[in-house]
Amino acid sequence: MAYFTESPGRVADNYGLHLAVSPDGLNWTPLNQNRPVATPTAGTRGLRDPYVLRKQDGTFVVLATDLYGTDFTQQNQYIHAWDSTDLRGFTGYRRLKMHSMPTHTWAPEAFWDAARGQYGIIYSARSGNRDAFYVNYTADFQTVSAPQLFFDPGFNVLDATVHSHGGMHYLYYKNMDDGRLYGARSATLNPRSFDRGTYTGGVVNGGIEAPIVVKANDRDEWFLWGDSFAPNNGELYAWRSGDIRGDGWTPLTKAQYTQPLNAKHPTITPITAAEHANLLARWGAPEWNRIKSYNFPDHLIRHAGYAARIDPYPFDPYADSQWRLVPGLADPAGVSFRSVNFPDRYLRHSGYTLVLAADDGSPTFAADATFHRTAGLADPAWTSFRSHNFPDRYVRHAGYVLRIDPLSSGSAASARQDATFQIGH
Repeated sequence: MAYFTESPGRVADNYGLHLAVSPDGLNWTPLNQNRPVATPTAGTRGLRDPYVLRKQDGTFVVLATDLYGTDFTQQNQYIHAWDSTDLRGFTGYRRLKMHSMPTHTWAPEAFWDAARGQYGIIYSARSGNRDAFYVNYTADFQTVSAPQLFFDPGFNVLDATVHSHGGMHYLYYKNMDDGRLYGARSATLNPRSFDRGTYTGGVVNGGIEAPIVVKANDRDEWFLWGDSFAPNNGELYAWRSGDIRGDGWTPLTKAQYTQPLNAKHPTITPITAAEHANLLARWGAPEWNRIKSYNFPDHLIRHAGYAARIDPYPFDPYADSQWRLVPGLADPAGVSFRSVNFPDRYLRHSGYTLVLAADDGSPTFAADATFHRTAGLADPAWTSFRSHNFPDRYVRHAGYVLRIDPLSSGSAASARQDATFQIGH
């Protein structure tokens, strides 16, 4: 996955190229500590809406909107471009001029058109009284043809993405008039061939844009991702389908996927297991974790005013939800939760309530701040945390506040769910 970052309080705003990897396309590990791996040096010196295409020769090209920040009134006829052999380095940075119209050039994507023997670069631009999609053709992503109108259904559209399967081509986009995501299809990739091919009802989950359609590598299962624009806060949603030909997208819960922290308008590109390993070796996995609640999977463990609680993602300061899971202070077989933004402080229980506190070096503090991972009390694929010095008690949330309470396999199902968590990034 490639993306840029923004957060509700603008703390995470970064307009460079970010990468994450996933073994299943659902649960993502940010690379390079969720810092950019490449940053534009020309134009606005910022990017939005990156797109990664594996070219016919197996190498990659990266395209992106040339825009730093959120001033969407800016006119810009250019997009950013890089080349990459393996996504472990980026070369040949340049800007490509796509048109001369007094408008934007947003969300560029590309596809291989075998019938033409060229790549098509599609993007959102405004001509006349509405937004439509345009296409330029290229053989090398160095020089491009004149723009052509690619898709204009008669109403404002935004954020085109093309997915091809089984001899059919699918174009997903946002209808700006009703705010929903739609799919059109065509037997060809020719300009205007999708105009009357809408075959889906509107998929919506709030103010969503930037659709991505990606197929599972090993089966006929598709995922549709969308980016939350209202509010514009770095939150992604996902749906699944067992048949891209049908109109049947089912929303996933946040228990079923974990997005990269603060990711905005991403793209997803299939890679091999070797490429997955090589990217982790090159850029590294995060030194921190985020921890998700089982029965409130949109909530993360965080500290607020030195109290430990679960709150719905996203929020700022986002670092309140980042933890370094270190060997237990009282027992290295256990674990202690060290804060990322207050690195001298750990989660400990005090009066059975969890708080963020500075290590005073005492054996009591060490014991209070040590927990042992067990199979999740509500789901053994998840995790529960047993107190070191009160071994009949487990970390659980109650009224969204974290505490330790006596729990066992015979406890009420709701209490076991309160004490079950997922460790991720």
